[in-house]
Amino acid sequence: MKKLPKPAEFRRYLLDSAMLFTRAAAKIHGIRQISFVGSITTERPNPKDIDLLVTITDDADTAALAGEARRLKGRAQQVNLGADVFLIDERGNYIGRTCHWKDCRPGVRSACDARHCGGRPFVHDDLDVLQLPREVISALPVTVWPEVIRRCAFPRDVAEVLGQCDAV
Repeated sequence: MKKLPKPAEFRRYLLDSAMLFTRAAAKIHGIRQISFVGSITTERPNPKDIDLLVTITDDADTAALAGEARRLKGRAQQVNLGADVFLIDERGNYIGRTCHWKDCRPGVRSACDARHCGGRPFVHDDLDVLQLPREVISALPVTVWPEVIRRCAFPRDVAEVLGQCDAV
């Protein structure tokens, strides 16, 4: 049986899980960029989740991406934490999050709050519930793929996971 991390190790667990997601998602058609956003990019000692922002093309394989996002969420849920994969198009427009259902199509889930359920498979456009602020999209703290681009100081554990040695 796999040993789960202690609460003091949750940040690193989330970061390692996000990097597993990144390595897998980077191989999916139409993925252009993956960035960390949210509390994991700060010194907050106990973030409740990890948030990633993924830039996708109009023809991206969103089914495969949603599958990887579900695996990331599953790893986080093992220690009562969360994960969100936010999506933007190549023009920088927020389009929603990855759908958390394995079967994503209109009429399958009465609980689906997406505006256009199944309109774009596995893109959960719940824009009435959540809008990612333009400031978040335009001021990404760190892009992790296709290359590491640091736009501000970030915590040492983030630097270590990304192989960066010059963090504050």
